[in-house]
Amino acid sequence: MITNFQGKTAVLTGAGSGFGLECARIGAKLGMNLVLVDVQQDALDKATAELQAAGAQVLARKVDVSKAAEMEALGQAVLEKFGAPHFVFNNAGVGSGGLIWENTAQDWEWVIGVNLMGVAHGVRVFTPMMLEAAKKDPAYQGHIVNTASMAGLLNAPNMGVYNVSKHAVVSLSETLYQDLSLVTDQISASVLCPFFVPTGISQSHRNRPEELKTRGVKPTQSQLIGQAMSDKAVGSGKVSAADVAQKVFDAVAANQFYIYSHPKAIGSVQVRLEDIMLARNPTDPFSHKPELGVELKQALRS
Repeated sequence: MITNFQGKTAVLTGAGSGFGLECARIGAKLGMNLVLVDVQQDALDKATAELQAAGAQVLARKVDVSKAAEMEALGQAVLEKFGAPHFVFNNAGVGSGGLIWENTAQDWEWVIGVNLMGVAHGVRVFTPMMLEAAKKDPAYQGHIVNTASMAGLLNAPNMGVYNVSKHAVVSLSETLYQDLSLVTDQISASVLCPFFVPTGISQSHRNRPEELKTRGVKPTQSQLIGQAMSDKAVGSGKVSAADVAQKVFDAVAANQFYIYSHPKAIGSVQVRLEDIMLARNPTDPFSHKPELGVELKQALRS
């Protein structure tokens, strides 16, 4: 159980918007030192100004989390400024839709790079520092939160690359939890699996690096449909990013591993697991809303 956040250091990737920013706002209220990491400079500057005005000690770094060297340099900077962090929120993520065979090599590289390797680098860079701090100080407590998605527990159609990246983050996080419990009682981990929540994720292509853009390649029909569905679902979400950030802090305090924004969505996960256990073919994901499935099929077959 972690009850005291005052004066502790949190590293937050994707801190310029969405869950990252909302977690940073809670951190500032709790008197934490904040390491704000984002790839979008203007969003990072704005977040930094707001959180410094709220009284937080801030280290802000523009970092592409998919790049090993940039994450290692970040680790060094954190160590020099604040020492080993107590909390790491590996939260940066990007979205991508469309039929799985229509995604380009660049699509795969971008989404896997940010969503999976960003988390892997965060774990690789910060966990050893945290373990070192725990060895030196029996009172030290640390926690790592990796942002996956309900797409890490389900496989909705027409968003395959994203699903693959988020399933990998769930796997990484479950393994991290088990591995940490083998070596320490002072540090633990959680995985955040939000459903559709209004954040900037559906517009994440705004930050796609130049070298991973597909020049002259128009989005396919399925990708345009995927983008429209994502915009609608994310935009109409009733649970806010601030609500989810509070759930994250509550879970960290209680050492709860799985964090859900929409606990009711877990019914679909149960159906998937039953499919696996009974070796039956995957259940129609639109069985609860057949009209959606009909609409999507018609659109893709037209």
